[in-house]
Amino acid sequence: MKIISPGVLARKSPEGKSYKDSEKKRDINFDLKPEELIAYLDQYIIKQDKAKAILATKICTHFSRIKHVEASGETRDIMVGGIKSNILMAGPTGVGKTYMIRLIAKKLGVPFVKGDATKFTETGYVGGNVEDLVRDLVREADDDIELAQYGIVYIDEIDKIASAPNIIGADISRTGVQRALLKPMEDTDVELKVPHDPMSMLQELERYQRTGKKEKQVVNTANILFIVSGAFGGLPEIIKKRTAKQSIGFGSEIVTSDLSYNLLSRMRTEDLVAFGFESEFVGRLPVRAVFERLTEDDLFSILKNPNNPVILGKKLDFASYGISARFTDDTLRLIAKNAYTENTGARGLVNAIEELLLPFETRLPSENVRFFPITLDAV
Repeated sequence: MKIISPGVLARKSPEGKSYKDSEKKRDINFDLKPEELIAYLDQYIIKQDKAKAILATKICTHFSRIKHVEASGETRDIMVGGIKSNILMAGPTGVGKTYMIRLIAKKLGVPFVKGDATKFTETGYVGGNVEDLVRDLVREADDDIELAQYGIVYIDEIDKIASAPNIIGADISRTGVQRALLKPMEDTDVELKVPHDPMSMLQELERYQRTGKKEKQVVNTANILFIVSGAFGGLPEIIKKRTAKQSIGFGSEIVTSDLSYNLLSRMRTEDLVAFGFESEFVGRLPVRAVFERLTEDDLFSILKNPNNPVILGKKLDFASYGISARFTDDTLRLIAKNAYTENTGARGLVNAIEELLLPFETRLPSENVRFFPITLDAV
């Protein structure tokens, strides 16, 4: 395994930016503290305080521990049998799961790739496999293998690969993918050259023509952080049944079905196994964060956030025609109300604002308009 030396992690350019020995500047921030990362996330993400704390703490600790071990000159042998802080995120759609991970990766300056679990099959079968994500990390790192070994792999819709009941024979798109993820999530070498990837074959040919040698290039996943997420639609019912069995009698707590967040926050390994995950797979996801469903007021707070990409993007749309657009609070309230009925969280904001402003975006560029006050009366 190739390890980035402590100097690569800690050395700074005169501007305060990290860089490799090749003098290629990097913005890798391995000195970030959990509270600093939480404060950064608070600028962009509404609510989800507990999830922010869990993710910020465990991700900062993950990279700080790597830096500490390498700076102290200790080898990875002392961590044999250690468990990596891979993370499972659960929560409804549109609550900021993907957005939060993208922000964290950007702040840390590490390469980041995202994939959907539904698009993978078990290694050895036709279709994409999870090792392709590790190879994608190298591309995101501009073919810097050492940097890629400190990246973040994010897999969405992980709940869709839970094993379905009454399946006879090999289930290569569900339990097969779970088994394929076991080694990369822990510690394994992934070879960059693969027969089904023309790009990797061309790169290997180019290297051979340049050096005259065949080099086996591998990426070690020991320090790559794996984060998975999903909505876990049927999981609250499984948790409800378990908690109901454990709390029978006069002192039992009545759990209503609409409190899915409270139920998900009580998830245990046995619940995830009952949902359809193999125990070995769940064991490689020791950190779990649950995201809350967004209310109408939360959607309004998102629109009021100065860093909100939805409003910034729409202002930019009008600005491209030389029109300065301003939203009133009443209009933002209406957008939040319409978006809430979509029941898709923050994703509904884009559809709501497009439906409301499409007529103006069609007509105003042809008018002699330089300022557009987006008031409740206007829309």
